Amino acid sequence: MSRNFTRRESMALAAGAAALAATPAMAAFEVTLRLHQFLPETSFVPAHILNPWIAAVEATSNGRIKVEHYPSMQLGGKPTDLVDQLTDGVVDIIWTLPGYTPGRFPRTEVMELPFMVADAGAASAALWDLAQSDMIDTDFADLHLLGAWVHGPGVIHANKPVREIADFKGLKLRGPSRVTTKLLEHFGATAVGMPVPAVPEALSRGTIDGALLPWEVSASLKIGELVHHHTEFAGPSIYTASFILAMNKDRFASLPPDLRQVIESVSGAAFSRAAGIAQQAEDIPSRQKAVDLGNEIITIPADETPVWEAASQPVIDAWVAEVEERGIDGAALLDNARALVAAHSG
Repeated sequence: MSRNFTRRESMALAAGAAALAATPAMAAFEVTLRLHQFLPETSFVPAHILNPWIAAVEATSNGRIKVEHYPSMQLGGKPTDLVDQLTDGVVDIIWTLPGYTPGRFPRTEVMELPFMVADAGAASAALWDLAQSDMIDTDFADLHLLGAWVHGPGVIHANKPVREIADFKGLKLRGPSRVTTKLLEHFGATAVGMPVPAVPEALSRGTIDGALLPWEVSASLKIGELVHHHTEFAGPSIYTASFILAMNKDRFASLPPDLRQVIESVSGAAFSRAAGIAQQAEDIPSRQKAVDLGNEIITIPADETPVWEAASQPVIDAWVAEVEERGIDGAALLDNARALVAAHSG
């Protein structure tokens, strides 16, 4: 039995038919990618590096790619789980520190050795080049690398002044990576490894006496309100940490070639260097917040840095020997890293 459809019913049927007809074409061109990371979206890197990268991907793809940003581990797990979440296909893209998974990315540690970095832009460019030459088929074989960079010079934030190496004795300090925890222990401190989001609570509870952090992130974590002494270096810094932006390898390979090119076009060497430069630039206003709080800023003069470098040399030597036991030519990697930093600094 037939019947006449109302105007509303006819419009609904027409819309449904159009949607069904459009579905195959849309499915071939629309891609949604989930990016997972550990900091609040208002923190500097998510707000000023990750979100602009996302916007560039979406704009360059003419809307064919949508990147959903999940900050603060909103999809579950801990910051140390991010690499597994990526390689297992739970998420499509991650931003993280290789140092959060000790031993998994041994070659990236070369940039985290003491007194390697004064200029994050040059060091980030060097890290990207080093990744292409030494890490794509080794450390990063299970993922697709989109960016690799370092933050600006690391700073010692503590509840008592650190003016010389002897001042480390008795301090419990957060270290961001395996290399830095070894350095802290070598200098006489008790090293406590933890991801950066855990630092404020650990400081407020007295679990730690201080932390190694760049100026850039210290402001958003309100470190200057929790400890009142900050030690920086006029020359190369006591440490820096490496970051990676990476995509699930199979997910990247599954994209149409032109969309893979879209992602590559806003990633890579230029993006990595710009990310390092941006993070170091943010050190300036964050440092000023500590000054405005009336905190003590201790600057180790450049002519005193060689004393610190000499004291840290056993840690560097131990790292070279350790990675060589894993079949990595640590001495050559270190020489190459230093040469690349110098070349990009020139």
